[in-house]
Amino acid sequence: MSKRKLFTTALLACVIMQITACSAIVAVGDAAITVGATVVKVTAKAVGAVADAVIPDSDKKKEDK
Repeated sequence: MSKRKLFTTALLACVIMQITACSAIVAVGDAAITVGATVVKVTAKAVGAVADAVIPDSDKKKEDK
């Protein structure tokens, strides 16, 4: 192989490895954001359920008005 072909092959291999690594980082970041959003959603539902348990007439009073 000539030096130019060897250099081109090595450069192409480096670029492919960087693209693959970047894709993995994006996937991990996406998973972390999804977990965070799910935690916030579940916590909000739990707080809403506790509020409804503490103030059970809140929906009834809104309907009467």
